[in-house]
Amino acid sequence: MKGRIGEASRIVIKIGSALLVEAASGQLKNAWLESLVADIAQLKARGADVIAVSSGAIALGRRKLGFPSGPLRLDQSQAAAAVGQIALADAWSAALGRKGLMAAQILLTLTDTEERRRYLNARSTITTLLGQGAIPVINENDTVATSEIRYGDNDRLAARVTSMMTADCLVLLSDIDGLYTAPPGTPGAKRLAQVTEITPAIEAMAGKPVSGLGSGGMITKIEAAKIALGAGADMVIASGHVMNPLHAIADEGHCTWFLAQGNAATARKRWIAGSLIPGGRITVDAGAQSALQKGASLLPAGVRGVEGEFSRGDTVSIINEQGFEIARGLIAYDADDARMIAGKRSADIEQALGFHVRDEMIHRDDLVLVGPTA
Repeated sequence: MKGRIGEASRIVIKIGSALLVEAASGQLKNAWLESLVADIAQLKARGADVIAVSSGAIALGRRKLGFPSGPLRLDQSQAAAAVGQIALADAWSAALGRKGLMAAQILLTLTDTEERRRYLNARSTITTLLGQGAIPVINENDTVATSEIRYGDNDRLAARVTSMMTADCLVLLSDIDGLYTAPPGTPGAKRLAQVTEITPAIEAMAGKPVSGLGSGGMITKIEAAKIALGAGADMVIASGHVMNPLHAIADEGHCTWFLAQGNAATARKRWIAGSLIPGGRITVDAGAQSALQKGASLLPAGVRGVEGEFSRGDTVSIINEQGFEIARGLIAYDADDARMIAGKRSADIEQALGFHVRDEMIHRDDLVLVGPTA
């Protein structure tokens, strides 16, 4: 296999529900899965690590339980996932087994990658599986996750796994063949072949194409790209509505590549940048923004606003005066204390609070740029 996929040493592949499950019958598309597994086997044969992030459990389970079409209640979704996950895991195990490969099922919740200790435990388990030649097949643990602790889509879950596992390529297979300048079908809309920076203009192009069985859209794919590129991994959005979809991408099929610039961040900074639920927002002035982009720490003097409720050590978003996120970091002060010292000189912190933790609101070692200039 040629191209960027052919050269990658560790690849995460996200498969959408609409690719795996027939909308009308709720049956698995076995022939398509076999063709994807043939591609995976070829990657494994040349020594690459492959991780699959597979949707489809709820779509498979709802039919078995006789649930009607349309939105499901949370309890119905969780019940469908409980039934469908068995069928999904069995299908992957059988398909990979026919190629002499071993499947391993891993179910994650948002908390598993947002809490540092659980993040490290998950990474250790997946690393061990890869070392033994297994193909981890990952899905969100919908049977226990509530709306407050859900990814809600597997695009961002796949990006978080890419970051966690230091993969160098993320493949989003979906019913969309790339990022368009306007909704596909709109007169003049063009598919972008490459993106090297997630700018406000790129974010503005994101829409929400409707997938018959999926929960994601282009907005979640752009969010995934931010995480992947921040971790130093390339990402591609491609249609999976072809047989042997990885070969199709390698043969320069229709797709959009998001290309990482520079080296990957440290493991700790990848975790900070990939956080999906920052505890708050810190708005900074132009001077502080410039200093941060040159590698400085965030001092209270440059802070113009503090939003949210968070504790010392939580991840927060750093926003510029135009409203764009430029960085994320681990805050050194609780939210109320941060509000009290916002705009003040570091020398005045003790007078304002009655104590002094550190001069910086966020130290540069605890901060990672995530905006267009990152």
